[in-house]
Amino acid sequence: MQTDAEMERLGDAENFSVSPRRRVTATVIKWVSHLCRFGLAALFLFTAGAKLWILRDFVSKVAELLSSMGWNYQRWQWPVTIGVIGAEILIAALLLIPRTVRLGAAGAGLMLIGFSAFALYYVYALHGEPLECGCFGNIIGSQLGLKTALRNLGLLIPAIIVFFGSAKR
Repeated sequence: MQTDAEMERLGDAENFSVSPRRRVTATVIKWVSHLCRFGLAALFLFTAGAKLWILRDFVSKVAELLSSMGWNYQRWQWPVTIGVIGAEILIAALLLIPRTVRLGAAGAGLMLIGFSAFALYYVYALHGEPLECGCFGNIIGSQLGLKTALRNLGLLIPAIIVFFGSAKR
């Protein structure tokens, strides 16, 4: 039989088997991941709300973009507009629901890459005139181009942090 002092010493050894540095690092990663997660969700809800606020104007901007690509803008302006706004709301919801965080982060990443690719395609492949995209409604002015693409690609960093920081342990 072990004495109380020996058992207490064994208990202390078990408590310190994991490095305190690892626990601190895991806590920091968890908080950064949460901050990025809720920040992205807020951003996507904000952009969807801003687009809804100026819905008719945003539909006309979508129609201009579709027309510049040679699409039938009269047929596709509303479905594309509803699709973009709906996808933003869906991604925000996925980021807020704990079981679907990684799916929301992947969706956010794909959407940001898609928006960046389209901005670059519009300016450099189609040689489109600078066009106010309406990404943030009328609150923040943003024209399609390299600056928009770089901003969206910069937002990939929080999406990647959320995707890998929310992994099941």
